[in-house]
Amino acid sequence: MKTVLLIVGLSASSVLTAQVNSPDSDANQSTPAPQAVPPCQRPVSLGRIIPNIVDDQSKIWLFPAKLNKKRNWIPVAVILGTTAALIALDSHDAPYFRTSSTFAGFNRVFTGNATAIGTAILPVSLYATGLISKDGKMKGTALLAGEAVADSEILTFVLKDAFKRVRPASIPPTANFSDTWFESRGSFINSNGGMPSGHTIAAFSVGTIVARRYGNHKWVPYLSYGMAALVGFSRLTLSAHFVSDVFVGGALGYSVSRFAVLQQ
Repeated sequence: MKTVLLIVGLSASSVLTAQVNSPDSDANQSTPAPQAVPPCQRPVSLGRIIPNIVDDQSKIWLFPAKLNKKRNWIPVAVILGTTAALIALDSHDAPYFRTSSTFAGFNRVFTGNATAIGTAILPVSLYATGLISKDGKMKGTALLAGEAVADSEILTFVLKDAFKRVRPASIPPTANFSDTWFESRGSFINSNGGMPSGHTIAAFSVGTIVARRYGNHKWVPYLSYGMAALVGFSRLTLSAHFVSDVFVGGALGYSVSRFAVLQQ
């Protein structure tokens, strides 16, 4: 468990400190340089998607050299503490979702395929609508959302293979739900690991982009984060993930979008 928490904490730190350690933050506070593009309007286009993702990933994975600053450990401590508490509770709450029929109707609507398709449809719809209406902000939002999902899923791919956590659905209802780490038999390319939740990290990646870009409409953040939370909750009711998997997915999805992609 200590190994798991260390990897989660370092991963979270990488994206949470990506913005505060950028060249435009501490070093330039005394003489701030004018910005042609506000942080929430990061330039993006189809041609810039790949270079942007490469830049994002370099910030995420080359973070260890920047951890000498004390304040960078604050988000790590918060995420580590919450994750540790939820992991301790996983063996108690997972059996409930594993055996309960309370959410049968909900599960028929929020299936794994339905939530994955729904998450993908939003940026596609935004881009198509922006293209038709010649709305540059809408097209940019769609491209940033796609960039955020790509960044998040790369992170998810690595962590799933590192943890190889068994999913609740693979555990018999009366079996031990506490011994779940490094047990998954998925291949390196197609890992079946459960930490973090891929659906949740993608949903919060998209939801955060939309919420931050259209936050001037007060209802948008509530709807965006609310739908992302429903996706995360569905992963619990389907016994696809533990609560801690969903929490880490949501925290990383939010962090990747806000700090690495939007650079806010």
